[in-house]
Amino acid sequence: MNANHAHARGFVRREVLQVGFSGFLGMSLPQVMAATAPSERSPKAAAPRAKAMILAFMSGGLSHIDSVDMKPDAPEGIRGEFQPIETSVPGIRFCEHLPLLAQRAGDLAVVRSLSHKYTNHLNATHEILTGHSQPGAFFDKIASRDDYPCYSSGLDYLRPRTDGVPTGVMLPTFLMEGPLTWPGQHAGFLGPRHDPWQIRQDPNKPGFRVESLALPVGFSVERLERRQALLDRVNAEMLARTDVGRDPMSDQRARAMSLLLSGRVSAAFDLDQEDAITRDRYGRHMFGQSLLLARRLVEAGVPIVQVNLGRVQQWDTHSANFKNLKNNLLPPTDRGMSALLDDLKARGLLDQTLVVLAGEFGRTPRIGASTGNNNTPDGRDHWSAVFSAVFAGGGVQGGQTIGASDRIGAYPASPPYSPGDFAATIYHALGVDPSSEIRDRLGRPLRLCEGSPIAPLFGA
Repeated sequence: MNANHAHARGFVRREVLQVGFSGFLGMSLPQVMAATAPSERSPKAAAPRAKAMILAFMSGGLSHIDSVDMKPDAPEGIRGEFQPIETSVPGIRFCEHLPLLAQRAGDLAVVRSLSHKYTNHLNATHEILTGHSQPGAFFDKIASRDDYPCYSSGLDYLRPRTDGVPTGVMLPTFLMEGPLTWPGQHAGFLGPRHDPWQIRQDPNKPGFRVESLALPVGFSVERLERRQALLDRVNAEMLARTDVGRDPMSDQRARAMSLLLSGRVSAAFDLDQEDAITRDRYGRHMFGQSLLLARRLVEAGVPIVQVNLGRVQQWDTHSANFKNLKNNLLPPTDRGMSALLDDLKARGLLDQTLVVLAGEFGRTPRIGASTGNNNTPDGRDHWSAVFSAVFAGGGVQGGQTIGASDRIGAYPASPPYSPGDFAATIYHALGVDPSSEIRDRLGRPLRLCEGSPIAPLFGA
């Protein structure tokens, strides 16, 4: 993130001016945001049935108006270069560069009225990956142990495991740029013992499993266990002679050891066990092979896998929005996500695996330059007033759109759903009560989530 890449909190004046004529609804943004809460207007969500979730995260923010909420009748300068295509569901249209997902629209539910107030990356990422506003944040605030927990950490806190299988795995990139570490990637105030396992290598790279999890040359499992036992004895003696108390790294070391020694999890990283046809269907690129690895991890018993589709901010299309989406971003996402849905369905896993595709916000309806953000004439800026996310599996009723944006994709045209509702939907699908109590570092009780599940996703 360069020094000129700055974004004020909330909806700044220039962004309102960019889409000022969208007020045809006769509603201001505060009026829209104050509309009836989803929990008050929706019936109770259906009973949960997901055992796992795969979250495909588009760091930087997917342009909703160029993908799953297109506005072909909007004025020039807003509607963009792409053409909408019909999907397998009458009345639902996607971007022409998502043809495979368009064929699978019967399995997909698109929520088109997500909304929050943060237009800077770090705060917005924390919102989507935790369901909460980041404590103490008013602009870009890096990750800290004051943050709320990500989904796998919340689940691990409420349902701790003892079988050596991690509750969460994040791959294949760590969201970090220079000194800035994105929040929402760890357990926050719940502590490092609940952090997800981070994998930071490209699964499409030859020898991926060896670099990621295989033991060093000359080591056997038995030898590794003997060395661990020796290390434990040394640590115990050192701690007995000091006042520092418990070894702060013991949890992380124990979890690393359990993962290395857990045969079913470590075997999931051996993508060479998959036949060439399957690997080709996902695409021989980082997006596709990461999604294939996610499926294998879910099969191995990992309940939450987050796949970052690219490096940090890769979807941040301030310049060459249409070129990047067309050539680098939408095609591999289309191929990999479609293969994932087909694969889960063929293996009887889709009904028990929630699949979510989302970024931290959308992009501005107005194409072109905007003050301070180095936009080029073919770029789109950050926009959190309204954006979209795609859901499938895990009891989700496909073949529908939920909520709506206005005629230019600028503001909600129906009561909006918040990041808290997004989070509550995930927890509910996994059978976790969103109102469950968690405790911060001072032992104060807090709600896991303040939102309500998006009930129409589950046919309610």
